Amino acid sequence: MEKQKVLLVDGMALLFRGFFATAFRGNFMKTSKGVPTNGVYQFLRYFLDAVETFEPTHVICCWDMGSKTFRTEMYDGYKANRGEPPEELIPQFDLIKEVTEAFNMPNVGLENYEADDCIGTLANHYAIENEVIILTGDQDILQLVANGVSVAIMKKGQGNYDVFHKENFYEKRGIEPKQIIDLKGLMGDTSDNYPGVKGIGEKTALKLIQEYGSIDNILANTDQLSKGIQTKIQNNLEMLHLSKKLAEIKCDVPISCALESALWNYDKSKINEKFSELEFKNLGKLIG
Repeated sequence: MEKQKVLLVDGMALLFRGFFATAFRGNFMKTSKGVPTNGVYQFLRYFLDAVETFEPTHVICCWDMGSKTFRTEMYDGYKANRGEPPEELIPQFDLIKEVTEAFNMPNVGLENYEADDCIGTLANHYAIENEVIILTGDQDILQLVANGVSVAIMKKGQGNYDVFHKENFYEKRGIEPKQIIDLKGLMGDTSDNYPGVKGIGEKTALKLIQEYGSIDNILANTDQLSKGIQTKIQNNLEMLHLSKKLAEIKCDVPISCALESALWNYDKSKINEKFSELEFKNLGKLIG
């Protein structure tokens, strides 16, 4: 039997990307009732392009379920740099789920966890017997690349993807997928707002991981490090350990989604009905 191909979609990454790609021109695309739809519209363009490109047999969409998670409990500052979402985006959070449901696509998310954790858990589970491809704009997810799991990072423009898989990962990044966690522990992550080791940027962090393999091994060999790096690490030891924990995607979240419920198979009339309700005139021709 041919392997099934499961597409796991990072819903928030596509929705935010779609919203900001159009909003900067002030183009919020409103329905005649005044409901903004630009994020939903652009999400669909990205999503339908990816389906055409990767030809999955099954599709699941994963979502964040609010800003409070186990990571914000570990560290108050986690993602604290992010303001409230723009008011034109807020009604689109529910709207996009109605649209994905019109495609008979499961929406998966769990309170207290991020979409990444749901994606990691499902990817590990499905990859045992299937091929998994994760669609995102988020580099953090690269740590999930493994046998049977590839990651397609959306690049500028539409239909451009940087696809990472087990065979090309080292050549592209110079480290192994799981070492991304240690890399982020050292250098931190400005978009998620945790600092790692102050004064150690990406270049130095990458060099250290390439040389020593892991944070544990760096700490076991501190006497070999330059005085400057030794001092930085000693001064930020607690934050180093915490940053590594924050960077790691949890792959044992208590969720499941029966694969048969995610079969990519939709009722065209149901979608056209949703599209006309949202006054999307040109999208209908993108669905076969």
